[in-house]
Parts: sequence; C-alpha cells; structure tokens
Amino acid sequence: MNILQSIKPVLWGAVFGAAVISMVGFSYMGWTLRSTAERLAAERVESAVVRILAPMCVAKFQEQRDAAAKLIEFKKAASWDQRTLIEKGGWATAPGADRTDSAVVAACAEKLDSLS
Repeated sequence: MNILQSIKPVLWGAVFGAAVISMVGFSYMGWTLRSTAERLAAERVESAVVRILAPMCVAKFQEQRDAAAKLIEFKKAASWDQRTLIEKGGWATAPGADRTDSAVVAACAEKLDSLS
C-alpha cells in the first residue's frame, strides 16, 4: 500500500504536466492538428489560385472586341449580374476546367469594376 500512495502524486503530476504542456503547445507554440493544417493548406491553395486566375480573367475580358464599351456595360450592371456576365463569358474558367470557381469570379468582378 505504501508504494501505491507514493506513486499517486507522481501520476497526478504527470497528468497535470501533460495537460499544461498541451495547452501551452497548442496556444503559444504553434502546434496544430493534422486536420487544421490541411484546412489551412487548402485555403492557401485556393487563395493562390484566385490571385493567379483573376488577372487572367481581366486580360481575357479586355481581349474581346469592343472591350471599352463592354466594360461600361459591365460597370452599369448590378453586382450579381456582373458575376453572371463573367460566368457566361467564360473568362473566369481555368484552362482545362469545365466550370468557373465562384471566388475567381468574385475577384475578377472586383478587378474589372476597379478599372477605369
């Protein structure tokens, strides 16, 4: 019985220490779970794709005939209609893709709206 009583504080110390180390590690030392790391990586990839494809969308828009007149029409349209115009025009479709990405469409609309 003496051995059990002397091991009990050691076990509680180990449990408490593990809890403290875990809280400090996840809160201040940047530890993350695998699922969190994968989610963050996917968000960064999506952001990178949007940063690359949005200028391409603007360039495709400007390559069409009467681009200046079309830009005036585009700016007069409501924001949801602008996105529909971009989707129908196919300017935000990535090479080899069969549909547009909504984030690319939104970024393209924002860039086109800021053109003068």
